[in-house]
Amino acid sequence: MGFHGAGWWSYLSASEEKPRVTWALLRRVFNYSKPYRKELTGMLLAILAGTSLTLVTPLILRTLIDQTIPQKNLQQLVWLALGLLVVPALGGLINVFQRRLNARVGEGVIFDLRVALFARLQRMSLRFFTNTRVGELMSRLNNDVVGAQNAITSTIVGIITNIVQATAVLIVMLRLEWRLTIISVLILPLFILAARQMGSRLRTIARQAMDANAQMNAMMNETLNIGGALLVKLFGRTDLEVERFKNRASTVRDIGINRAVLGTFFFVIIGLLSAVGTALVYGLGGYLVIREVFTIGTIVAFGAYLTSLYSALQGLANSPVEFATSIVSFERVFEVIDLPPEIEQKPDALILQNVRGELEFEQVSFRYDLDTLPLLSQVERHGSLSSVTTALSGTKVETKPVRDAPPADGNGSAQPPALLDRPLPAEAEEESEPRSQARLNALEDISFAVHPGQLLALVGPSGAGKTTLTYLIPRLYDPSSGRIRIDGHDLRDVTLDSLSNQIGMVTQETHLFHDTIRTNLLYAKLDATQAELEAACRSANIHEFISELPERYDTVVGERGYRLSGGEKQRLALARVILKNPAILVLDEATSHLDSESELLIQEALKRIMTGRTSIVIAHRLSTILAADSILVMDRGRIAERGAHQQLLQLGGIYTSLYETQFNRQAEGRA
Repeated sequence: MGFHGAGWWSYLSASEEKPRVTWALLRRVFNYSKPYRKELTGMLLAILAGTSLTLVTPLILRTLIDQTIPQKNLQQLVWLALGLLVVPALGGLINVFQRRLNARVGEGVIFDLRVALFARLQRMSLRFFTNTRVGELMSRLNNDVVGAQNAITSTIVGIITNIVQATAVLIVMLRLEWRLTIISVLILPLFILAARQMGSRLRTIARQAMDANAQMNAMMNETLNIGGALLVKLFGRTDLEVERFKNRASTVRDIGINRAVLGTFFFVIIGLLSAVGTALVYGLGGYLVIREVFTIGTIVAFGAYLTSLYSALQGLANSPVEFATSIVSFERVFEVIDLPPEIEQKPDALILQNVRGELEFEQVSFRYDLDTLPLLSQVERHGSLSSVTTALSGTKVETKPVRDAPPADGNGSAQPPALLDRPLPAEAEEESEPRSQARLNALEDISFAVHPGQLLALVGPSGAGKTTLTYLIPRLYDPSSGRIRIDGHDLRDVTLDSLSNQIGMVTQETHLFHDTIRTNLLYAKLDATQAELEAACRSANIHEFISELPERYDTVVGERGYRLSGGEKQRLALARVILKNPAILVLDEATSHLDSESELLIQEALKRIMTGRTSIVIAHRLSTILAADSILVMDRGRIAERGAHQQLLQLGGIYTSLYETQFNRQAEGRA
């Protein structure tokens, strides 16, 4: 007799301490099964029917041995032989029916959970994503959802089946022979002891295997993506990485061998214990047969029931750990579903329509403070990439979650979170070259207004708060204090979708989906016609380039648009915004990494895009600054200076310094 597979594996995957399972959690889990009451009822009936059939075969064998064969009853022999064929056939049909119902319930619940999980994540603020590892989110959507599915389709169903099977078999065995039944049950503690002793060792090896696989997978993720593969080739480290991978793969191999040997040894011990129980039963049973207490057929039937009883009881003995380990996946999924969205929409929110594009900031301050931000708890999940081991060197490090991750500003670099979480020391305040942008508040007391159709340029040192300011306009973040209005309406009073529809934003780091050019453009307007796509691309100076591609608008751009140059990606992003046709345009106009031809094309496209729209531009070019109706000079999260180009130059302040070190050089370079 073999040991119940799901039972012993639960010891391998369980934590040293059993996860806590509360009644509130169980009630919530079972609430998800309410829409599937009919399927659950059918499953229960199928389990009862299937268990009843498993009880029939040993009784048929007893009748064959004790009556049919000794009496040479050919007619009864034929019927019983047919019964031995019909019973497993019916059992197979019942199993198929049960499995279908089981799958419908399990897959249905997982569908509900996965959609609810994804919908909740889509409503979380940008700050949530900057402080949560992508791998952890993917683990919740994949590993934990699959774990929850196992709880529904395997663990819970297995527990019910084992309970029904053990109860039914014990009743029949007691009716057959109570003395043999007692001996059969007394051997069970030996199985539990062996499972716990060997299970602990197998669990340790299984964790080692998961960690080794995680390290190997981490290295593959780092070196086989586009950026990693390029870096390896540029530095000529192919042989080094092959050797590193060889070492990690060999570790996985060696652990796998040890686990296979120990697992086989484990099954040998379980088999020996089964043999002990079987030997005792047949020994005592044979003695009682010789003493004519019962017949040979009875002991044969009893032996058949013995296998079913041991399997069911072992499964039940292990079920607490197995059940708790499976059900905790629901807890991790529920944690995400229960996260309160930082950016909430009022029930009676106004739908923005016919927006003129008037934008006003009124004493707005903002701080990247995570004290009240809902984040995922750090969970120990063996085999997941939890950053406890570095990807290449394999060094063990103590990691902490990032407390702050402000967006890239200016040149694309983000301010270190720690600098924003504490005040500047006095000596840092006194430095003038370069002036430090580290501070407690990302923005402080920002007030300005932009009238419809005007162009506002934001300039200032890297980290001054320019990008953070623009991220407040589409409510990627909400101000810590103050208010922002569009056409007189507080952003908190309008619907999120209507606000998004009125604002077009092009960031410095252009993101394109790994799909066709057409799909990436249609993301702005799902029902756009081919003519509209081409018109938008012509305005962005990218249509001619697309027309020269073999697949034209059906060309796949590659992961993150890697098959396109920086200028081509930016022009596609501009075309996407043109297709959206927003009332307010927010641009990070960085073109420093582009060649002169791409820069000229983008500058021409920008002029067309900004015409007639309220535009807020993080300006990197003198031409944009000169065309602006107003210029805001940002420094350490405040508006240090404001006015037109000539006015700011006369002040002799920060703007003058920027002009002399950056903008004036551009003009000289063009001369």
